[in-house]
Amino acid sequence: MPENMRMRYNGFVSAFKVYLVDVGLLRRLSLLAPSSFSEGNRLFVEFKGALSENYVLQALRNQFEAIPRYWTADNPRYEVDFLIQRENDIFPAEVKSETNTASKSLKKFKEKYSDRVKLRLRFSLNNLRLDDDLLNIPLFMADYMDKLMGMALQHPVPSTKLKQR
Repeated sequence: MPENMRMRYNGFVSAFKVYLVDVGLLRRLSLLAPSSFSEGNRLFVEFKGALSENYVLQALRNQFEAIPRYWTADNPRYEVDFLIQRENDIFPAEVKSETNTASKSLKKFKEKYSDRVKLRLRFSLNNLRLDDDLLNIPLFMADYMDKLMGMALQHPVPSTKLKQR
């Protein structure tokens, strides 16, 4: 991680993920029938993490100038789905496709860069909630992430639900 915590291309990529431009294309290339989403099909269960990450990335690309990055550390293995640059700050974000939201990686990232992490982000099926420095954003609200981050950073209120003002 660069000292100034801004993202930039440095020409060396040791870990990466590949995403498609469109979740519908991913569904089609995965040979998932549209009915898989509503039926809880076994194939959908296997692909829902990838579909959720692609969905969130599509929403992020429209809200932030810098391309979100992937972060990983070894021994033991930790990974954060997205590092998001908002102005001159970096925010780690995890995508969870269920209500089970345990994430050792977000905790590890905060431990490693504690003095520079203002807010951690998690997308999941859970409700909108701010717990200390962890903002849970429901997947369906991914398109409002920048606005929700702004609210959380302006008015941090530990362990309470965010309310529209």
